[in-house]
Amino acid sequence: MSWLDRDRTIARPGFNRWLIPPAALAVHLCIGQAYATSVYKTALTAHFDATLTQIGIIFSIAIVMLGLSAALLGTWVDRNGPRKAMFTSAVLWTSGFLVGALGIFTNQLWLVYLGYGFIGGIGLGIGYISPVSTLIKWFPDRPGLATGMAIMGFGGGALIASPLSTQLLRMYDPNSGAEGWVASGDAVGKLFLTLAVVYFAYMMFGAFTIKVPADGWKPEGFDPSQLKSKPLITTDNVSAANAIRTPQFWLVWVVLFCNVTAGIGILEQASPMIQDFFRGADGTTAVSVAVAGGFVGLLSIGNMGGRFGWSTLSDLIGRKRIYMVYLGVGAVLYLVLALAGSSTTLLFVALAFVIISFYGGGFATAPAYLRDLFGTYQVGAIHGRLLTAWSAAGIAGPLIVNAFLDAQGTPGELTAGAYQPALLTMVVLLIIGFIANLLVKPVNARFHEPVREAPREFAKEA
Repeated sequence: MSWLDRDRTIARPGFNRWLIPPAALAVHLCIGQAYATSVYKTALTAHFDATLTQIGIIFSIAIVMLGLSAALLGTWVDRNGPRKAMFTSAVLWTSGFLVGALGIFTNQLWLVYLGYGFIGGIGLGIGYISPVSTLIKWFPDRPGLATGMAIMGFGGGALIASPLSTQLLRMYDPNSGAEGWVASGDAVGKLFLTLAVVYFAYMMFGAFTIKVPADGWKPEGFDPSQLKSKPLITTDNVSAANAIRTPQFWLVWVVLFCNVTAGIGILEQASPMIQDFFRGADGTTAVSVAVAGGFVGLLSIGNMGGRFGWSTLSDLIGRKRIYMVYLGVGAVLYLVLALAGSSTTLLFVALAFVIISFYGGGFATAPAYLRDLFGTYQVGAIHGRLLTAWSAAGIAGPLIVNAFLDAQGTPGELTAGAYQPALLTMVVLLIIGFIANLLVKPVNARFHEPVREAPREFAKEA
């Protein structure tokens, strides 16, 4: 399969670098479906007669495997290039849907864990990091913009997947017109099969249109020496093996963990959450299933817009300052959401929208933050290791929220008050992340690669 090799993807002179973002988006818009799992979460709870925590484990496994596969295979992705990585991601991600569908049809929850969670999660990790280092190399003059473009699609995946899934579930379930309708397990299984086919086609488009720049290429008029004048930005390089030995890496790890844990708390529970916040004492809610699905799509816009807008702004004000906004302002917004979010739907939606934009921005800014601190040498592999913070957050976020909610009452009967303990816990996490970000300083020169070794992009790690 030499047609997947990195040397087959090197761009010819004169190639337009603005053709690369669509290829990255083709993959990230597909794997971003992970953020739309709340659309059928209640359906799976009923189908498997399971708790919210048991169904939430599906999402947690997927995020854990995302981080672990990105950490373990980051150097492999850098060495073999984005095309082979995207192809591998497509095969694993769509296979996860097929195995998951089998688990639903046979009423075997462990197969959904294995398929969507384990196999699909590995595809998530490889697909997530595959275009990031490539785009940073194409846009060394605007790394925040580059990573925003690369990761924007992942945040926007639910914008497509949420309404599409809702419509397909209605089409596949003959009882969809009934009052208080919850999709059947059979409908969710058919949804998984459909998504597998559609996503595979789109991810193949991305894999076969991606290109990498030739060695020594740089944008016209770009002077790398100008970057050195900006705080925290280095023109030196640190290997992936050395990066994890620095305090800076682990401080950024804590920053990302706190930001992601807080965001997942809303995203993973988004659809039922808005219904619960506006549920009356009689058990009825003022928010319909369709409106709740639309809310998930709206959060996807915030997630996607934050990944592009906030990360682009970080090129102007700096990565450290933008994380002060994500974490500091985010903590205040979470506090308001916990104490007054149920007063009006407009306030609830506005708070959730901005919070999720910070969540998305934190993801998109992280690779640029790493590039500033550690250089471009093996930045993809370093980014992969950093995503273990996402793995940890993928466990912590849903467990915190679902454990509190399971203790408060029965799904479908919860109210806004049931969410307060979880939301206040997120406030504490964001404050911890804010402090960690304040402690980030330039990397000590003893961790830098010797200048003569820096160009050896794919040298074997120490």
